[in-house]
Amino acid sequence: MYQILKMEGRAKRGRMNTVHGAIETPVFMNVGTVAAIKGAVSTEDLEGIGTQVELSNTYHLHVRPGDGVVKQMGGLHRFMSWNRPILTDSGGFQVFSLAGLRRIKEEGVYFHSHIDGRRIFMGPEESMQIQSNLASTIAMAFDECAPSKADRAYVQASVERTTRWLERCKRKMEQLNRQEDTINKEQLLFGINQGAVYEDIRIEHAKRIREMGLDGYAVGGLAVGESHEEMYHILEEVVPYLPTDKPTYLMGVGTPANILEGVERGVDFFDCVYPSRNGRHGHLYTNRGKINLFNARYETDGRPIEEGCGCPACRRYSRAYIRHLLKAKEMLGMRLCVLHNLYFYNTMMTEIREALDAGRFAAYKREKLERMSAPGV
Repeated sequence: MYQILKMEGRAKRGRMNTVHGAIETPVFMNVGTVAAIKGAVSTEDLEGIGTQVELSNTYHLHVRPGDGVVKQMGGLHRFMSWNRPILTDSGGFQVFSLAGLRRIKEEGVYFHSHIDGRRIFMGPEESMQIQSNLASTIAMAFDECAPSKADRAYVQASVERTTRWLERCKRKMEQLNRQEDTINKEQLLFGINQGAVYEDIRIEHAKRIREMGLDGYAVGGLAVGESHEEMYHILEEVVPYLPTDKPTYLMGVGTPANILEGVERGVDFFDCVYPSRNGRHGHLYTNRGKINLFNARYETDGRPIEEGCGCPACRRYSRAYIRHLLKAKEMLGMRLCVLHNLYFYNTMMTEIREALDAGRFAAYKREKLERMSAPGV
């Protein structure tokens, strides 16, 4: 299912075969929370900009339109007309992000919907059932993402409960994949390592979950308040305790620099809302630093966002025109900026894979970081 094609230090160049096609790693997953990328980006667009994996949110799709509706429509792939791999997160991050709307118990988490306030319960079994209804390629285990600076005793208890939840997720997933009415009977399950910034708790947790024989392993609970240096340190300490022969996923990360540092430390999968969120606000990534199109200096700038870029925005439109669209609040402006940023990320991942294939990732990383640290032009 997953094979390492090449290694450079801890950096892995891999391939993961799934029921919905092969995933070349390292890979950046484009985040479509409610089965769509914010910014009016279609699945046809995603194919055109080289997206390998789309990521959707279990909690949000459960609330609206309802996972039962998605199942009735033939699963998420058919619903959104996307035939490549999809990863669904478990709803566990909402345990963190909706802290004011939930109560955590051993059986699971009680939410109040952020849409209409109705009461929702989600535990490991419910999360697996919802993700099975969605029929994603990869399902994530239900966990608690504890705040990175939480008290040690709280984090320890949280991690122990997350381990118990993982055991329940695995049992439920195995049961669901045997059911006759399950759309994707080859749905994969990734477990999640937690432990905030306590490396000993994380290492012990990694040792426990690697024995469960899961399809992949994620490092969660980072990029939620700790420094980049703390995040890199945790990866250095924890990733060696996760199985090398299984994909490693760093959840919710991050900037181009974060991704390069993560790859160097053995990470295969990444996801983050940065490229789409920043794009919607006119903040664009280039190989010569970030630029903000709202800056007056671009008002009459006839150049593309980046010379030589093959994205739909750069192939046809000027900075001046896209800036005008953003200022006029025309959706086309946001759409073009999001497409550029996602293209930039997807292209960077291709470059990373090519550098690993050629045995020159260290040199590529150094050159890329040097170029991107320049002030945007």
